Amino acid sequence: MTRIAVGGFLHETNTFAPTKATYDDFVHGGGWPAMAQGAEVLRTMRNINVGLAGFVAQAEANGWEMVPTISCGASPSAHVTRDAFERIVKVMVDGIRAAGPLDAVYLDLHGAMVTEHLDDGEGEVLARVRSAIGNDLPFVVSLDLHANVTPDMVEHADALIAYRTYPHVDMADTGRAAARHLALLLRTGQRFAKAFRQLPFLIPISWQCTDDQPCKSIYRKLAALENDAVPTLSFATGFPAADFRDCGPSVFTYGKTQADADAAADNIAALIESHENDFDGRIFTPDDGVRYAMELATRARKPVIIADTQDNPGAGGDSDTTGMLRALVRNNAARAAIGVIYDPASAKAAHAAGVGATVTLALGGKSGISGDAPYKETFVVQNLSDGQFIAPGPYYGGRDMDMGPSACLRIGDISVVVSSHKAQLADQSMFRYVGIEPTEQAILVNKSSVHFRADFEPIAEQLIICAAPGAMPADTAALPWTRLRPGIRIKPNGPAFIPENKSRSTG
Repeated sequence: MTRIAVGGFLHETNTFAPTKATYDDFVHGGGWPAMAQGAEVLRTMRNINVGLAGFVAQAEANGWEMVPTISCGASPSAHVTRDAFERIVKVMVDGIRAAGPLDAVYLDLHGAMVTEHLDDGEGEVLARVRSAIGNDLPFVVSLDLHANVTPDMVEHADALIAYRTYPHVDMADTGRAAARHLALLLRTGQRFAKAFRQLPFLIPISWQCTDDQPCKSIYRKLAALENDAVPTLSFATGFPAADFRDCGPSVFTYGKTQADADAAADNIAALIESHENDFDGRIFTPDDGVRYAMELATRARKPVIIADTQDNPGAGGDSDTTGMLRALVRNNAARAAIGVIYDPASAKAAHAAGVGATVTLALGGKSGISGDAPYKETFVVQNLSDGQFIAPGPYYGGRDMDMGPSACLRIGDISVVVSSHKAQLADQSMFRYVGIEPTEQAILVNKSSVHFRADFEPIAEQLIICAAPGAMPADTAALPWTRLRPGIRIKPNGPAFIPENKSRSTG
């Protein structure tokens, strides 16, 4: 029987964010399933939208035996601590070494991990695994669409295969695609030639959505180029908040010959570069966005939905800034709801007060973001929750969620979801779990950039992007870059990065 070692370790690192990812964050998972080790990995990774879950299903259909090591993820944040990285990778690599005879290895990684001691987290993971298994064993990896792919990652894996949707509704599908490519490697014994291209400009995440142009047509073309000569190719739009040399979008392809791989990579890279002007769009200030939403709501039949994009916990924000809440209150918005504001102390105070009580709080604003502060006001406790629920929408795909003790607070005609754990508001259940029916609101403010669209676009009158103070600027040129590769444009058609001869040692 074919034996495959499997594991997963996912983190998207915003090096400008306020809070690091600790080992305990990976144990809990945030919006990811809780950490699992050994046989528990295969019990956890079933029927959910995660790359490893898709691989498991396809591997079982192929009749493969899987040797599970560890699976874990944490909400995007600042650097992964050295302690967390080393403990998790040790379990993974030791598990592979102890697995006995293997035919291949598959890992589900993000591709944009930066640690306290390493710029290229995934490159180091892949190097250690390759050292453990030798050069002959096939090694395939699934990646997030936002991966900042590096030369080391390409070198150490036989194939990197990235998601093709944002919102990421194809995470499990990408795991299945990795299993199909691995089956091809095992059946033919062939190693495919690799081509890797790094593109010359950063792409803001708000304009990476694959439901809209230009990404919609780019990914359609990408899929059409796959054939026997080039069985897989990927375009990773990159995560433009990691201050290191290899941050940015890339293309990586695998062909029967080097000429096949190069031609496909050059074709896609040229297509992406031809759309540089299109990776941009309108972003509202908080007050302008709220007033526009209120005007639309006077004639809308469905909610107007505002993305609080700069405090997106899916991009490293702490999900606790108060700029959009202040704008709702300041403009007397009606039938409005905002979530999720991460504030364990306020959630605890609401639970102590009880439903129907009034509580005076310094809500949110605790992550030290410039231009933001706690919102000191009196709220009515509308509803309480233990934070346990299932998120059935297309992004979370039926995951068990644990937001900790949570509350629905009310101020005027505005409802506020407050939680004790943070996760991106990308599922309607994240309003419902505290008693807010999203379809009955005139305005919804979601701390998310794009993932929310998968579940909310069907109920939306219109989508608006607002930029209140937060850890993930919608304009990538606003970030204080110091370590990008020389010459990359820090936004579409923006200025080229020029280093100041500063360096950081990596271990």
